[in-house]
Amino acid sequence: MSDEKNVQTTTVSTMEELLKDKNAVTMPKVGDLTEGKVISLSKNEVYLDLDGLTTGIIRGREIYDESEDSSSLKIGDTTSATVIDLENENGYMELSFREAGHKKAWTRLENLHKEGTIVPSKVIDANKGGLMIKLGNVIGFLPVSQLTTEHYPRIEGGDKSKILVHLKSFIGQDLRTKIIDVLEKDEKLIVSEKAAWNEKQKVAVSKFKVGDKVTGKITGVVDFGAFVEFDDNLEGLVHISELAWQRIDNPRNIVKVGDEVTAQIIEIDNTKISLSIKKLQTDPWADVSKKYKIGQKIKAKVLKINPFGVFVELDRDIHGLVHISELSDKKVRNPEDLVTIGEEYKFTILTIEPKEHRLGLSLKASNAPSANASSSAEAPKDKQDDKKTSKKEVKKSKDAQEEKDEKKLIKKDSTAKASKNKKDEKTDEKEDKKTKASAKKEVKKTSEDKEIKGEDKKGDKK
Repeated sequence: MSDEKNVQTTTVSTMEELLKDKNAVTMPKVGDLTEGKVISLSKNEVYLDLDGLTTGIIRGREIYDESEDSSSLKIGDTTSATVIDLENENGYMELSFREAGHKKAWTRLENLHKEGTIVPSKVIDANKGGLMIKLGNVIGFLPVSQLTTEHYPRIEGGDKSKILVHLKSFIGQDLRTKIIDVLEKDEKLIVSEKAAWNEKQKVAVSKFKVGDKVTGKITGVVDFGAFVEFDDNLEGLVHISELAWQRIDNPRNIVKVGDEVTAQIIEIDNTKISLSIKKLQTDPWADVSKKYKIGQKIKAKVLKINPFGVFVELDRDIHGLVHISELSDKKVRNPEDLVTIGEEYKFTILTIEPKEHRLGLSLKASNAPSANASSSAEAPKDKQDDKKTSKKEVKKSKDAQEEKDEKKLIKKDSTAKASKNKKDEKTDEKEDKKTKASAKKEVKKTSEDKEIKGEDKKGDKK
């Protein structure tokens, strides 16, 4: 009994001494990364000697290594693994290449990202958004937007199924890429072919400056413009707004793949080159005021209909806008109720702004009746009003004449009486009354005679 106590005391004191000894080898703990020498190797198991302390084993799924360091191991090689169990059922320490390799692989990717190193990425699959790649044993993604202009899918009309077919053609290929985003926690790895290509571009682009003229061929036409290849495989973009001076809805109506064009460099952003074809052409808006005048009526073809109005073509280079409020005097809900694309209509020019390349027109102004037509339409009414006025004036004149004639007769009769002997006042009054009555009858009769004569004359004329 005393011997057993002595053995235990000796063992404990030995362990205590080992723990106190700073130079003594310490046993690894779960989660630690430890090194060992390969003493046995097979397809499903690898045995490591851990500095004589114990033997470690890596087996099953733990052999898979994202860093690929364990794929070429030989007996006698030194390698590292992560401790996942201190002792298994057979007394061996359980180790893992998978956990150790994962850590090493992502640490390496982070370093490549920081250094900006160009690395080969193997394309293993594709979807509508881009390419699935494999860098080492880590799966990553290469978005469509990060492909070089050479590999970018320039598909007519942007057909998604055709884009996918184009992207799948890269499966199995190695592309030169740069890591642009890496995050081990989310196992996120994004690479860019364009970024790697830009390194080469920088040297070639340095030969050019803004304002230089270049000649090249159209290599692709998309909805937003056209790509032009020039010099030593350099490529620039001519935006849709820089293809021509007139309004363009479809670049394919202006240029096509294979066309040789001359363009001017208008911007260089790192390795991105922006070109303009229209800058080398005469601006037709410079002389627009000589060709067209405000108030001028002109035929123009409807090019496009929008909810706010209609775009029309005055000639090949000059296009204008008819605002919805200038289509009709009535409220317009849908411009298509009044005009049709491709048809010509007569418009009136309202505004001309050469600097802003704007010209405003009106359809309702052209459809409004002219001043002469308006006067003609109102003529019958004016004549009727004149006739009414004339009748009133005739009646007024007639009454005045009757009154005048009456006064003359009274005066004449009064003069005649003055030459006779005066009679008494009563007789005079009676006579005077008779005279007045007689005068009124005479005037009335004279007036009637005049009217009859007037009617007779009218009848004769008829």
